[in-house]
Amino acid sequence: MNTVIRYFKSLLLIELIKGLGVTGKYFVKTKYTVRYPEENIPKSNRFRGLHALRRYANGEERCIACKLCEAVCPALAITIDSAPRADGSRRTTRYDIDLFKCIFCGFCEESCPVDSIVETHVLEYHFEHRSESIVHKHQLLAIGDRYEAEIAAARAQDAAFR
Repeated sequence: MNTVIRYFKSLLLIELIKGLGVTGKYFVKTKYTVRYPEENIPKSNRFRGLHALRRYANGEERCIACKLCEAVCPALAITIDSAPRADGSRRTTRYDIDLFKCIFCGFCEESCPVDSIVETHVLEYHFEHRSESIVHKHQLLAIGDRYEAEIAAARAQDAAFR
């Protein structure tokens, strides 16, 4: 009995008619178009864009060179070198992120115990040379300084879910 019903359904092209019905429904529906450079769609405060290193309020960098972000990175995009300072604490001497390798998964951000490495809402960046894809520590700190107010606001909104 099922084979007979299946045969008549294939003969009448029911699936094709259903598909054309869906197409017709969306054909007459009003379109929603974003004119990208002039208009932006709202982004979630959990959006993961360009990386940044944060500083404490006194200006000292937050990174304690625990290398958890380097260990957890699935793409092996983070390279960290560290050295002890005069006061005995350990800080980074090198913190590089290869943005060609990075998959923007956010694991580095989640693993950081001092909330040093974060991903900002910046998604519009470019490179003119291949060597510029590796972002160094001083560049990451500059990005963090530039967007600190935005990062802190996004962190405050997301604090209830962390």
